[in-house]
Amino acid sequence: NDYDGRLYRQRPGEEPEPITPAADLRYADFRVDRNRAMLISVREDHTAEGQEAVNTIVSLPLDGGEETVLVEGNSFYSNPRISPDGAKLVWLAWDHPNMPWDGTELWQADLGEDGTVASRRQIAGGAEVSVFQPEWSPDGRLYFVSDLTGWWNLYRVGDGEIEPLHSMQAEFGRPGWVFGLSAYSFMDAGHLVCAYAEKGIWKLGVLDTETLEFQPIATPYTEMGRYLFAVPGGIVTDTASPTEPAAVSRLSLKDGRLGNIETLRRSSSTSLDSGYISIPEAVEFPTEGGRTAHAFFYPPKNKDYRAPEGEKPPLIVISHGGPTSQALAAFNLRIQYWTSRGIGVLDVNYGGSTGFGTEYRRRLNGQWGVVDVDDCVNGALYLVRRGDADPNRLAIRGGSAGGYTTLNALTFRDVFQAGASYYGVSDLEALVRDTHKFESRYMDSMVGPYPEQKELYRERSSIHHADKLSSPVIFFQGLEDKVVPPSQAELMVAALRRKGLPVAYLTFEGEQHGFRKAETIRRTLEAELFFYSRIFGFTLPDESSIEGVELL
Repeated sequence: NDYDGRLYRQRPGEEPEPITPAADLRYADFRVDRNRAMLISVREDHTAEGQEAVNTIVSLPLDGGEETVLVEGNSFYSNPRISPDGAKLVWLAWDHPNMPWDGTELWQADLGEDGTVASRRQIAGGAEVSVFQPEWSPDGRLYFVSDLTGWWNLYRVGDGEIEPLHSMQAEFGRPGWVFGLSAYSFMDAGHLVCAYAEKGIWKLGVLDTETLEFQPIATPYTEMGRYLFAVPGGIVTDTASPTEPAAVSRLSLKDGRLGNIETLRRSSSTSLDSGYISIPEAVEFPTEGGRTAHAFFYPPKNKDYRAPEGEKPPLIVISHGGPTSQALAAFNLRIQYWTSRGIGVLDVNYGGSTGFGTEYRRRLNGQWGVVDVDDCVNGALYLVRRGDADPNRLAIRGGSAGGYTTLNALTFRDVFQAGASYYGVSDLEALVRDTHKFESRYMDSMVGPYPEQKELYRERSSIHHADKLSSPVIFFQGLEDKVVPPSQAELMVAALRRKGLPVAYLTFEGEQHGFRKAETIRRTLEAELFFYSRIFGFTLPDESSIEGVELL
Protein backbone atom coordinates (compact mmCIF):
# COMPACT_ATOMS: atom_id res chain seq x y z
CA ASN A 1 0.00 0.00 0.00
CA ASP A 2 1.71 3.18 -1.19
CA TYR A 3 -0.07 5.23 1.49
CA ASP A 4 1.59 3.51 4.45
CA GLY A 5 4.28 1.30 2.86
CA ARG A 6 2.90 -1.84 4.51
CA LEU A 7 2.40 -5.23 2.88
CA TYR A 8 -1.12 -6.63 2.89
CA ARG A 9 -2.68 -10.03 2.40
CA GLN A 10 -6.21 -10.44 1.07
CA ARG A 11 -8.17 -13.64 1.38
CA PRO A 12 -11.02 -14.19 -1.10
CA GLY A 13 -14.09 -12.24 -0.09
CA GLU A 14 -12.36 -10.49 2.82
CA GLU A 15 -10.81 -7.09 3.38
CA PRO A 16 -7.02 -6.72 2.99
CA GLU A 17 -5.10 -7.10 6.25
CA PRO A 18 -1.56 -5.81 6.96
CA ILE A 19 1.18 -8.38 7.58
CA THR A 20 4.01 -5.91 8.26
CA PRO A 21 4.31 -3.43 11.14
CA ALA A 22 3.23 0.20 11.04
CA ALA A 23 6.74 1.61 10.62
CA ASP A 24 8.73 3.40 7.94
CA LEU A 25 9.71 0.17 6.19
CA ARG A 26 9.51 -0.38 2.45
CA TYR A 27 9.40 -3.67 0.57
CA ALA A 28 9.98 -4.82 -3.01
CA ASP A 29 10.99 -7.71 -5.28
CA PHE A 30 9.00 -10.50 -3.62
CA ARG A 31 9.28 -14.26 -3.92
CA VAL A 32 7.06 -16.77 -2.14
CA ASP A 33 8.91 -19.57 -0.34
CA ARG A 34 6.16 -22.17 -0.60
CA ASN A 35 8.10 -24.84 1.31
CA ARG A 36 8.15 -22.65 4.42
CA ALA A 37 5.05 -20.46 3.88
CA MET A 38 7.26 -17.39 3.89
CA LEU A 39 7.62 -14.30 1.75
CA ILE A 40 11.17 -13.25 0.83
CA SER A 41 11.65 -9.58 0.02
CA VAL A 42 14.09 -6.72 -0.25
CA ARG A 43 13.44 -4.33 2.66
CA GLU A 44 14.52 -0.73 3.09
CA ASP A 45 14.44 0.51 6.70
CA HIS A 46 13.88 4.26 7.18
CA THR A 47 13.12 4.14 10.90
CA ALA A 48 16.39 5.73 12.11
CA GLU A 49 15.97 9.48 11.78
CA GLY A 50 18.88 11.40 10.30
CA GLN A 51 20.58 8.25 9.04
CA GLU A 52 20.77 6.61 5.66
CA ALA A 53 18.16 3.90 5.10
CA VAL A 54 19.33 0.32 5.69
CA ASN A 55 18.71 -2.27 2.97
CA THR A 56 18.41 -5.98 3.72
CA ILE A 57 16.79 -9.16 2.43
CA VAL A 58 14.15 -10.44 4.84
CA SER A 59 11.63 -13.24 5.16
CA LEU A 60 8.27 -12.97 6.88
CA PRO A 61 5.38 -15.39 7.44
CA LEU A 62 2.64 -15.18 4.84
CA ASP A 63 0.11 -14.65 7.62
CA GLY A 64 2.20 -11.92 9.24
CA GLY A 65 4.51 -12.06 12.20
CA GLU A 66 8.10 -11.38 13.08
CA GLU A 67 10.46 -10.75 10.19
CA THR A 68 13.85 -12.44 9.87
CA VAL A 69 16.80 -10.65 8.31
CA LEU A 70 18.43 -13.14 5.94
CA VAL A 71 21.12 -10.99 4.32
CA GLU A 72 22.62 -7.68 5.43
CA GLY A 73 25.78 -5.59 5.23
CA ASN A 74 25.69 -4.23 1.66
CA SER A 75 24.33 -0.87 0.53
CA PHE A 76 21.76 -2.41 -1.83
CA TYR A 77 20.10 -5.70 -2.74
CA SER A 78 17.85 -6.99 -5.49
CA ASN A 79 16.65 -10.17 -7.18
CA PRO A 80 16.31 -12.64 -4.28
CA ARG A 81 15.44 -15.86 -6.10
CA ILE A 82 14.68 -19.31 -4.62
CA SER A 83 15.74 -22.51 -6.41
CA PRO A 84 12.91 -24.79 -7.58
CA ASP A 85 13.61 -27.28 -4.77
CA GLY A 86 13.64 -24.49 -2.17
CA ALA A 87 17.16 -25.41 -1.03
CA LYS A 88 19.09 -22.36 -2.32
CA LEU A 89 18.73 -18.59 -2.47
CA VAL A 90 20.57 -16.23 -4.80
CA TRP A 91 20.62 -12.43 -4.83
CA LEU A 92 22.43 -9.40 -6.18
CA ALA A 93 24.31 -6.98 -3.92
CA TRP A 94 26.29 -3.79 -4.50
CA ASP A 95 27.77 -0.96 -2.49
CA HIS A 96 28.21 2.79 -2.73
CA PRO A 97 29.33 4.46 -4.93
CA ASN A 98 28.33 1.86 -7.56
CA MET A 99 25.08 1.83 -9.44
CA PRO A 100 23.87 -1.65 -10.45
CA TRP A 101 25.07 -1.15 -14.03
CA ASP A 102 28.58 -0.32 -12.74
CA GLY A 103 29.22 -3.43 -10.69
CA THR A 104 27.15 -5.97 -8.77
CA GLU A 105 27.91 -9.23 -6.97
CA LEU A 106 25.92 -12.43 -7.47
CA TRP A 107 25.67 -14.42 -4.24
CA GLN A 108 24.30 -17.87 -3.43
CA ALA A 109 23.48 -19.49 -0.08
CA ASP A 110 21.87 -22.64 1.26
CA LEU A 111 18.45 -22.28 2.87
CA GLY A 112 17.92 -24.22 6.08
CA GLU A 113 14.67 -25.83 7.14
CA ASP A 114 13.91 -22.74 9.20
CA GLY A 115 14.59 -20.49 6.18
CA THR A 116 17.88 -19.04 7.42
CA VAL A 117 20.85 -18.78 5.06
CA ALA A 118 24.17 -20.60 5.40
CA SER A 119 27.32 -21.25 3.36
CA ARG A 120 26.97 -18.05 1.38
CA ARG A 121 29.45 -17.52 -1.44
CA GLN A 122 29.95 -15.05 -4.27
CA ILE A 123 29.47 -16.65 -7.67
CA ALA A 124 30.02 -13.85 -10.18
CA GLY A 125 30.30 -10.12 -10.64
CA GLY A 126 32.34 -7.55 -8.76
CA ALA A 127 33.06 -3.87 -8.39
CA GLU A 128 33.52 -3.43 -12.16
CA VAL A 129 31.36 -6.26 -13.53
CA SER A 130 27.59 -5.85 -13.69
CA VAL A 131 25.28 -8.85 -13.20
CA PHE A 132 21.61 -8.65 -14.21
CA GLN A 133 18.59 -10.91 -13.58
CA PRO A 134 19.72 -14.16 -11.96
CA GLU A 135 17.10 -16.87 -12.57
CA TRP A 136 16.77 -20.58 -11.84
CA SER A 137 15.79 -22.81 -14.76
CA PRO A 138 13.03 -25.41 -14.23
CA ASP A 139 15.72 -28.09 -13.80
CA GLY A 140 17.49 -26.11 -11.07
CA ARG A 141 20.40 -24.53 -12.97
CA LEU A 142 21.34 -20.92 -12.28
CA TYR A 143 21.38 -18.46 -15.19
CA PHE A 144 22.27 -14.76 -15.24
CA VAL A 145 23.34 -11.89 -17.50
CA SER A 146 26.80 -10.28 -17.09
CA ASP A 147 28.87 -7.68 -18.93
CA LEU A 148 32.08 -9.57 -18.17
CA THR A 149 33.23 -9.24 -21.80
CA GLY A 150 31.93 -5.70 -22.35
CA TRP A 151 28.40 -6.71 -23.37
CA TRP A 152 25.51 -7.93 -21.21
CA ASN A 153 25.45 -11.56 -22.36
CA LEU A 154 23.93 -14.78 -21.01
CA TYR A 155 25.76 -17.14 -18.64
CA ARG A 156 24.99 -20.05 -16.35
CA VAL A 157 26.65 -21.86 -13.47
CA GLY A 158 27.63 -25.44 -14.25
CA ASP A 159 29.77 -27.74 -12.09
CA GLY A 160 31.13 -24.74 -10.22
CA GLU A 161 32.21 -23.01 -13.42
CA ILE A 162 30.76 -19.97 -15.18
CA GLU A 163 29.68 -20.96 -18.69
CA PRO A 164 29.03 -18.38 -21.42
CA LEU A 165 25.96 -19.37 -23.42
CA HIS A 166 25.94 -17.14 -26.49
CA SER A 167 28.50 -14.40 -27.08
CA MET A 168 27.21 -11.44 -29.08
CA GLN A 169 27.96 -7.76 -29.38
CA ALA A 170 24.46 -7.18 -28.09
CA GLU A 171 22.83 -6.30 -24.78
CA PHE A 172 20.70 -9.00 -23.10
CA GLY A 173 20.20 -6.77 -20.05
CA ARG A 174 19.19 -3.28 -18.99
CA PRO A 175 20.25 -0.86 -16.25
CA GLY A 176 18.58 -1.84 -12.98
CA TRP A 177 16.74 1.39 -12.25
CA VAL A 178 13.76 -0.54 -10.88
CA PHE A 179 12.98 -3.96 -9.44
CA GLY A 180 11.48 -6.81 -11.41
CA LEU A 181 13.01 -6.29 -14.84
CA SER A 182 12.90 -9.50 -16.88
CA ALA A 183 14.67 -9.72 -20.25
CA TYR A 184 14.51 -13.52 -20.51
CA SER A 185 12.36 -16.40 -19.33
CA PHE A 186 12.27 -20.20 -19.59
CA MET A 187 9.75 -21.82 -21.89
CA ASP A 188 10.97 -25.14 -20.47
CA ALA A 189 14.24 -26.56 -19.16
CA GLY A 190 15.59 -26.80 -22.69
CA HIS A 191 14.57 -23.42 -24.11
CA LEU A 192 15.13 -19.86 -22.98
CA VAL A 193 13.42 -16.97 -24.76
CA CYS A 194 15.08 -13.57 -24.49
CA ALA A 195 15.10 -9.97 -25.65
CA TYR A 196 18.35 -8.32 -26.74
CA ALA A 197 19.42 -4.98 -28.17
CA GLU A 198 21.64 -4.46 -31.21
CA LYS A 199 22.58 -0.82 -31.82
CA GLY A 200 19.62 0.28 -29.73
CA ILE A 201 17.00 -1.91 -31.44
CA TRP A 202 15.41 -4.59 -29.27
CA LYS A 203 14.88 -8.03 -30.79
CA LEU A 204 13.71 -11.50 -29.77
CA GLY A 205 15.51 -14.84 -29.74
CA VAL A 206 15.33 -18.40 -28.40
CA LEU A 207 18.33 -20.25 -26.93
CA ASP A 208 18.45 -24.05 -26.85
CA THR A 209 20.03 -24.60 -23.42
CA GLU A 210 21.43 -28.01 -24.40
CA THR A 211 22.94 -27.37 -27.84
CA LEU A 212 23.38 -23.60 -27.19
CA GLU A 213 21.96 -22.93 -30.65
CA PHE A 214 20.56 -19.39 -30.80
CA GLN A 215 17.58 -18.66 -33.02
CA PRO A 216 16.65 -15.01 -33.75
CA ILE A 217 12.90 -14.53 -34.18
CA ALA A 218 11.65 -11.78 -36.47
CA THR A 219 8.97 -9.56 -34.93
CA PRO A 220 7.36 -6.25 -35.97
CA TYR A 221 8.73 -4.58 -32.82
CA THR A 222 11.75 -2.41 -32.06
CA GLU A 223 11.24 -2.31 -28.27
CA MET A 224 10.36 -5.24 -26.02
CA GLY A 225 11.56 -7.30 -23.12
CA ARG A 226 11.52 -4.87 -20.25
CA TYR A 227 9.12 -7.35 -18.65
CA LEU A 228 9.19 -10.66 -20.57
CA PHE A 229 7.62 -13.84 -19.20
CA ALA A 230 7.10 -17.26 -20.78
CA VAL A 231 3.55 -18.63 -20.80
CA PRO A 232 2.21 -21.85 -22.35
CA GLY A 233 2.84 -21.64 -26.10
CA GLY A 234 4.76 -18.36 -26.09
CA ILE A 235 5.49 -15.22 -24.09
CA VAL A 236 3.81 -12.16 -22.66
CA THR A 237 5.89 -8.98 -22.89
CA ASP A 238 5.82 -5.24 -23.36
CA THR A 239 6.08 -4.26 -27.03
CA ALA A 240 6.33 -1.17 -29.21
CA SER A 241 7.21 -0.30 -32.79
CA PRO A 242 7.73 2.89 -34.79
CA THR A 243 4.04 2.83 -35.77
CA GLU A 244 2.36 1.29 -32.70
CA PRO A 245 2.28 2.63 -29.13
CA ALA A 246 3.51 0.56 -26.21
CA ALA A 247 1.38 -2.43 -25.34
CA VAL A 248 1.27 -5.65 -23.38
CA SER A 249 1.26 -8.42 -25.99
CA ARG A 250 1.04 -12.19 -26.07
CA LEU A 251 3.25 -13.73 -28.77
CA SER A 252 2.83 -17.39 -29.67
CA LEU A 253 6.06 -19.21 -30.55
CA LYS A 254 6.47 -22.57 -32.23
CA ASP A 255 9.57 -24.21 -33.71
CA GLY A 256 11.52 -20.98 -33.51
CA ARG A 257 8.89 -18.96 -35.39
CA LEU A 258 6.53 -16.20 -34.41
CA GLY A 259 2.89 -17.16 -34.65
CA ASN A 260 -0.18 -15.26 -33.57
CA ILE A 261 0.15 -11.87 -31.86
CA GLU A 262 -2.55 -10.85 -29.38
CA THR A 263 -2.58 -7.32 -28.01
CA LEU A 264 -3.77 -7.61 -24.42
CA ARG A 265 -3.69 -3.91 -23.54
CA ARG A 266 -2.43 -0.77 -25.28
CA SER A 267 -0.97 2.22 -23.48
CA SER A 268 -2.96 4.52 -25.73
CA SER A 269 -6.04 4.19 -27.91
CA THR A 270 -4.75 6.94 -30.20
CA SER A 271 -4.10 5.91 -33.78
CA LEU A 272 -2.63 8.01 -36.55
CA ASP A 273 -2.87 7.82 -40.33
CA SER A 274 0.47 6.58 -41.67
CA GLY A 275 0.66 9.79 -43.66
CA TYR A 276 1.42 11.64 -40.44
CA ILE A 277 3.85 9.13 -38.87
CA SER A 278 7.58 9.78 -39.19
CA ILE A 279 9.61 6.54 -39.19
CA PRO A 280 12.96 6.84 -37.37
CA GLU A 281 16.26 6.31 -39.11
CA ALA A 282 19.11 4.92 -37.02
CA VAL A 283 22.09 7.21 -37.60
CA GLU A 284 25.72 7.01 -36.53
CA PHE A 285 27.81 10.15 -36.58
CA PRO A 286 31.34 11.22 -35.68
CA THR A 287 31.89 12.89 -32.34
CA GLU A 288 34.78 14.03 -30.14
CA GLY A 289 37.89 11.86 -29.75
CA GLY A 290 37.39 10.09 -33.08
CA ARG A 291 34.43 8.20 -31.66
CA THR A 292 31.02 7.36 -33.09
CA ALA A 293 27.71 8.24 -31.42
CA HIS A 294 24.17 7.04 -32.11
CA ALA A 295 20.74 8.59 -32.55
CA PHE A 296 17.35 8.16 -34.21
CA PHE A 297 16.39 10.78 -36.78
CA TYR A 298 12.73 11.52 -37.46
CA PRO A 299 12.25 13.66 -40.60
CA PRO A 300 9.22 15.96 -40.86
CA LYS A 301 6.14 14.09 -42.08
CA ASN A 302 2.67 15.41 -42.88
CA LYS A 303 0.82 14.17 -45.96
CA ASP A 304 -1.14 17.43 -46.22
CA TYR A 305 1.80 19.81 -46.42
CA ARG A 306 5.09 20.24 -48.23
CA ALA A 307 7.91 22.65 -47.38
CA PRO A 308 8.77 25.40 -49.88
CA GLU A 309 11.30 24.31 -52.50
CA GLY A 310 14.84 24.47 -51.16
CA GLU A 311 13.87 25.19 -47.54
CA LYS A 312 15.55 23.11 -44.86
CA PRO A 313 13.39 22.25 -41.83
CA PRO A 314 14.04 23.29 -38.24
CA LEU A 315 15.51 20.57 -36.03
CA ILE A 316 14.87 19.68 -32.39
CA VAL A 317 17.56 17.62 -30.66
CA ILE A 318 16.30 15.57 -27.71
CA SER A 319 18.66 14.78 -24.84
CA HIS A 320 17.07 11.94 -22.88
CA GLY A 321 17.02 11.69 -19.11
CA GLY A 322 18.62 9.09 -16.94
CA PRO A 323 21.29 9.78 -18.06
CA THR A 324 21.93 6.01 -18.22
CA SER A 325 18.79 5.58 -20.26
CA GLN A 326 18.07 4.98 -23.93
CA ALA A 327 16.30 6.71 -26.79
CA LEU A 328 14.08 4.07 -28.39
CA ALA A 329 12.90 3.63 -31.96
CA ALA A 330 9.34 3.30 -30.72
CA PHE A 331 6.15 5.20 -31.43
CA ASN A 332 6.18 8.41 -29.41
CA LEU A 333 3.34 10.91 -29.77
CA ARG A 334 5.50 13.71 -28.37
CA ILE A 335 7.97 13.21 -31.21
CA GLN A 336 5.22 12.89 -33.82
CA TYR A 337 3.80 16.17 -32.52
CA TRP A 338 6.90 17.92 -33.85
CA THR A 339 7.42 16.00 -37.09
CA SER A 340 3.77 16.42 -38.13
CA ARG A 341 4.32 20.19 -37.81
CA GLY A 342 7.31 20.29 -40.15
CA ILE A 343 10.10 20.01 -37.57
CA GLY A 344 12.71 17.26 -37.67
CA VAL A 345 13.72 15.47 -34.47
CA LEU A 346 17.03 13.87 -33.53
CA ASP A 347 16.66 11.63 -30.46
CA VAL A 348 20.26 11.17 -29.30
CA ASN A 349 21.76 8.16 -27.57
CA TYR A 350 24.76 10.11 -26.35
CA GLY A 351 27.77 8.41 -24.76
CA GLY A 352 26.57 6.93 -21.48
CA SER A 353 23.35 5.54 -22.98
CA THR A 354 22.31 1.91 -22.67
CA GLY A 355 22.03 -0.49 -25.59
CA PHE A 356 25.52 -0.16 -27.09
CA GLY A 357 27.79 -2.09 -24.73
CA THR A 358 29.68 -1.37 -21.53
CA GLU A 359 32.39 0.81 -23.06
CA TYR A 360 29.77 3.10 -24.60
CA ARG A 361 27.81 3.20 -21.34
CA ARG A 362 30.96 4.22 -19.43
CA ARG A 363 31.84 7.11 -21.75
CA LEU A 364 30.00 9.38 -19.34
CA ASN A 365 32.21 8.41 -16.39
CA GLY A 366 33.75 11.66 -15.17
CA GLN A 367 32.35 13.42 -18.24
CA TRP A 368 28.70 14.21 -17.52
CA GLY A 369 28.00 17.64 -18.94
CA VAL A 370 30.75 17.20 -21.55
CA VAL A 371 30.32 13.98 -23.56
CA ASP A 372 26.52 14.22 -23.63
CA VAL A 373 26.71 17.83 -24.80
CA ASP A 374 29.36 17.02 -27.43
CA ASP A 375 27.23 14.21 -28.85
CA CYS A 376 24.06 16.32 -29.03
CA VAL A 377 25.98 19.13 -30.74
CA ASN A 378 27.71 16.81 -33.20
CA GLY A 379 24.46 15.02 -33.99
CA ALA A 380 22.85 18.33 -34.99
CA LEU A 381 25.87 19.36 -37.07
CA TYR A 382 25.87 15.96 -38.79
CA LEU A 383 22.30 16.47 -40.00
CA VAL A 384 23.14 20.00 -41.12
CA ARG A 385 26.00 18.65 -43.23
CA ARG A 386 23.67 16.01 -44.66
CA GLY A 387 21.21 18.70 -45.67
CA ASP A 388 18.45 17.52 -43.30
CA ALA A 389 18.30 20.60 -41.06
CA ASP A 390 18.50 24.38 -41.23
CA PRO A 391 21.68 25.47 -39.38
CA ASN A 392 19.93 28.67 -38.28
CA ARG A 393 16.94 26.89 -36.73
CA LEU A 394 18.38 24.35 -34.32
CA ALA A 395 16.82 23.74 -30.90
CA ILE A 396 17.57 21.35 -28.04
CA ARG A 397 15.15 20.09 -25.39
CA GLY A 398 15.25 17.73 -22.43
CA GLY A 399 13.86 16.97 -18.99
CA SER A 400 15.64 16.40 -15.67
CA ALA A 401 19.09 15.00 -16.58
CA GLY A 402 18.19 15.72 -20.21
CA GLY A 403 17.42 19.26 -19.12
CA TYR A 404 20.91 19.41 -17.60
CA THR A 405 22.42 18.48 -20.97
CA THR A 406 20.13 20.99 -22.69
CA LEU A 407 21.13 23.88 -20.43
CA ASN A 408 24.82 23.04 -20.69
CA ALA A 409 24.59 22.88 -24.48
CA LEU A 410 23.00 26.33 -24.53
CA THR A 411 25.49 27.73 -22.00
CA PHE A 412 28.81 26.26 -23.09
CA ARG A 413 28.28 25.78 -26.86
CA ASP A 414 27.20 28.10 -29.65
CA VAL A 415 25.24 25.80 -31.97
CA PHE A 416 21.59 25.91 -30.89
CA GLN A 417 19.45 29.00 -31.39
CA ALA A 418 16.80 27.98 -28.84
CA GLY A 419 16.07 25.45 -26.12
CA ALA A 420 13.43 24.04 -23.80
CA SER A 421 14.22 22.90 -20.27
CA TYR A 422 11.72 20.70 -18.46
CA TYR A 423 12.60 20.74 -14.74
CA GLY A 424 16.24 20.67 -15.88
CA VAL A 425 19.17 20.39 -13.50
CA SER A 426 21.25 23.57 -13.48
CA ASP A 427 23.01 23.12 -10.13
CA LEU A 428 24.85 19.82 -9.61
CA GLU A 429 25.75 20.69 -6.03
CA ALA A 430 22.10 21.08 -5.05
CA LEU A 431 21.34 17.76 -6.72
CA VAL A 432 24.10 15.82 -4.98
CA ARG A 433 23.35 17.32 -1.56
CA ASP A 434 19.66 16.45 -1.55
CA THR A 435 18.70 13.17 -3.17
CA HIS A 436 17.57 9.68 -2.18
CA LYS A 437 19.88 6.81 -1.19
CA PHE A 438 19.86 4.99 -4.52
CA GLU A 439 21.30 7.95 -6.44
CA SER A 440 23.16 9.62 -3.58
CA ARG A 441 26.57 8.54 -4.94
CA TYR A 442 25.61 8.32 -8.62
CA MET A 443 27.62 11.39 -9.55
CA ASP A 444 30.81 10.02 -8.00
CA SER A 445 31.33 8.19 -11.27
CA MET A 446 29.76 10.73 -13.64
CA VAL A 447 31.44 13.84 -12.22
CA GLY A 448 33.61 12.98 -9.22
CA PRO A 449 33.44 12.59 -5.44
CA TYR A 450 31.74 15.45 -3.60
CA PRO A 451 32.81 17.70 -1.87
CA GLU A 452 36.37 16.82 -2.94
CA GLN A 453 35.53 17.81 -6.53
CA LYS A 454 33.36 20.78 -5.57
CA GLU A 455 34.98 23.10 -8.11
CA LEU A 456 34.32 20.64 -10.92
CA TYR A 457 30.65 20.50 -9.90
CA ARG A 458 30.48 24.29 -10.14
CA GLU A 459 32.35 24.27 -13.44
CA ARG A 460 29.80 21.84 -14.95
CA SER A 461 26.73 23.67 -13.60
CA SER A 462 25.09 26.18 -15.94
CA ILE A 463 23.67 28.10 -12.99
CA HIS A 464 27.18 29.42 -12.24
CA HIS A 465 27.75 30.45 -15.86
CA ALA A 466 24.38 31.92 -16.75
CA ASP A 467 26.13 34.98 -18.16
CA LYS A 468 27.32 32.77 -21.04
CA LEU A 469 23.75 31.92 -22.09
CA SER A 470 23.16 33.55 -25.45
CA SER A 471 20.09 31.72 -26.79
CA PRO A 472 16.39 32.03 -25.95
CA VAL A 473 15.07 29.37 -23.56
CA ILE A 474 11.63 28.31 -22.37
CA PHE A 475 11.46 26.75 -18.89
CA PHE A 476 8.76 24.40 -17.57
CA GLN A 477 8.67 23.76 -13.84
CA GLY A 478 6.50 21.87 -11.36
CA LEU A 479 6.00 23.92 -8.22
CA GLU A 480 6.13 20.80 -6.01
CA ASP A 481 9.39 19.49 -7.50
CA LYS A 482 11.69 18.34 -4.68
CA VAL A 483 14.43 17.01 -6.99
CA VAL A 484 14.95 20.22 -8.97
CA PRO A 485 13.28 23.03 -7.02
CA PRO A 486 11.82 26.02 -8.90
CA SER A 487 14.63 28.25 -7.60
CA GLN A 488 17.06 26.66 -10.08
CA ALA A 489 14.90 27.60 -13.07
CA GLU A 490 14.17 31.05 -11.64
CA LEU A 491 17.86 31.94 -11.38
CA MET A 492 18.37 31.00 -15.03
CA VAL A 493 15.30 32.99 -16.08
CA ALA A 494 16.57 36.05 -14.22
CA ALA A 495 19.96 35.81 -15.97
CA LEU A 496 18.33 35.74 -19.41
CA ARG A 497 16.12 38.67 -18.53
CA ARG A 498 19.15 40.70 -17.46
CA LYS A 499 20.72 40.02 -20.85
CA GLY A 500 17.53 41.03 -22.67
CA LEU A 501 17.15 37.62 -24.33
CA PRO A 502 13.73 36.11 -25.10
CA VAL A 503 12.75 33.79 -22.24
CA ALA A 504 9.52 32.18 -21.07
CA TYR A 505 8.82 30.53 -17.73
CA LEU A 506 5.74 28.37 -17.12
CA THR A 507 4.99 26.86 -13.71
CA PHE A 508 2.43 24.22 -12.79
CA GLU A 509 0.64 23.74 -9.48
CA GLY A 510 0.46 20.15 -8.28
CA GLU A 511 3.21 18.90 -10.60
CA GLN A 512 6.40 17.34 -9.28
CA HIS A 513 9.56 16.08 -11.01
CA GLY A 514 7.99 14.83 -14.23
CA PHE A 515 4.62 16.04 -15.46
CA ARG A 516 1.69 13.67 -15.12
CA LYS A 517 -1.46 15.65 -15.85
CA ALA A 518 -2.78 15.53 -19.42
CA GLU A 519 -3.60 19.23 -19.39
CA THR A 520 -0.03 20.05 -18.29
CA ILE A 521 1.53 17.95 -21.03
CA ARG A 522 -0.69 19.48 -23.70
CA ARG A 523 -0.07 22.98 -22.40
CA THR A 524 3.73 22.53 -22.44
CA LEU A 525 3.83 21.20 -26.00
CA GLU A 526 1.67 24.01 -27.33
CA ALA A 527 3.69 26.62 -25.46
CA GLU A 528 6.97 25.19 -26.68
CA LEU A 529 5.77 25.21 -30.29
CA PHE A 530 4.60 28.80 -29.90
CA PHE A 531 8.00 29.72 -28.45
CA TYR A 532 9.83 28.21 -31.44
CA SER A 533 7.48 29.93 -33.87
CA ARG A 534 8.48 33.29 -32.43
CA ILE A 535 12.21 32.50 -32.35
CA PHE A 536 12.41 30.83 -35.77
CA GLY A 537 9.89 33.08 -37.50
CA PHE A 538 7.11 30.78 -38.68
CA THR A 539 3.37 31.27 -38.32
CA LEU A 540 1.01 28.93 -36.52
CA PRO A 541 -2.45 28.31 -37.99
CA ASP A 542 -4.11 28.63 -34.57
CA GLU A 543 -2.67 30.49 -31.62
CA SER A 544 -5.87 30.73 -29.58
CA SER A 545 -4.85 27.92 -27.20
CA ILE A 546 -1.57 29.48 -26.11
CA GLU A 547 -2.67 32.59 -24.33
CA GLY A 548 -0.46 33.68 -21.47
CA VAL A 549 2.85 32.58 -22.94
CA GLU A 550 4.90 35.75 -22.71
CA LEU A 551 8.37 36.28 -24.12
CA LEU A 552 10.13 38.49 -21.61
